Amino acid sequence: MGMVGCTLWMASCQQAPTQPMGMGGNFETMKVVTSDKEFTTDYSASIRGRYDASIMPQVAGTIQRVMVSEGQKVKKGQSLFIIDQVPYRAALNTASANVQAAKAGLATAQLSYESAKELYAQNVISEHQLKTTENTLLTAKAQVAQAEAQELNAKNNLAYTEVKSPSDGVVGAIPMREGTLVSPSMGMALTTISDNKEMYVYFSMTENQLLSMTRQHGSMDEALKAMPTVQLKLNDGSMYEHMGHIESISGVIDRQTGTISVRAVFPNEGGLLHSGASGAVVMPSVHKDVIVIPQSAAVQMQNRYIVYKVMDGKAASALVSVAPTNDGQVFVVTGGLQPGDEIIAKGAGLVREGMPVK
Repeated sequence: MGMVGCTLWMASCQQAPTQPMGMGGNFETMKVVTSDKEFTTDYSASIRGRYDASIMPQVAGTIQRVMVSEGQKVKKGQSLFIIDQVPYRAALNTASANVQAAKAGLATAQLSYESAKELYAQNVISEHQLKTTENTLLTAKAQVAQAEAQELNAKNNLAYTEVKSPSDGVVGAIPMREGTLVSPSMGMALTTISDNKEMYVYFSMTENQLLSMTRQHGSMDEALKAMPTVQLKLNDGSMYEHMGHIESISGVIDRQTGTISVRAVFPNEGGLLHSGASGAVVMPSVHKDVIVIPQSAAVQMQNRYIVYKVMDGKAASALVSVAPTNDGQVFVVTGGLQPGDEIIAKGAGLVREGMPVK
């Protein structure tokens, strides 16, 4: 009835032959020791371009020309669409003419005011007449300013008829073609420009995982700095060749799912990653100098676990807390056990308090 002391994670561990559990109180036991343990956890993820811009029309009109094709690489400022410019050129010409007329009116009002000042100085006209010409001058100045604002607006509207790319990137789907009537209120983008030199990969972590990391490192900022590089598993199961890094952690927990959004960044010089694709972020979790026990040694009780220590040849239950990440085979114990404790390694669910252990 010798006890077997070993650590489960070591490949060189030599375990004693397992005796039938539940018969005569024969159980496999282990001595608790500390070691380092690394887990990898997969998180479902969605991939987005670092810059995904929905290109919306800013003026109404029919599309005269589509100057790019789907999937085409474009530069910042490159023309994408031309919207009918005729009415906007006419509006600009009218606005420019109104500016000239307002300026002429201002010049006339200025002359009248200068003349009125001379006549007032000679007591030819009253102060009231002088003030009237001054007010006419001020009105003329306001009319010029208003006409110039209308001209600027007309210039902007004409410029908006040439829809340009806001950044370098790749053109997405183009649902609108020549002859289609578009407007700012239509609610549908002309296309999307994605800057895919680097890709954002979004995934979610549970509140407990976030709390565990924050406690481990002291603050969320420190936890973010300590985040390891991560891998990306593509939708076909293959691993993306480049490593990524965690760039940000959202400060708001989703009340419906109890999760928090995390964003990783991956390089995409080869263009293998596409905005809108899905995959999984593979994140390592390293635990230093911790106690590792097999999951068969623990019985879950709500959010805690019970293990059975062997004390004076009998089973004595002990509550333990474990880290939220695991590989389905072992637990990292964060409290409730000490190095040197002897516990039942398998069949904890068959054990009862005070049961003799052989």
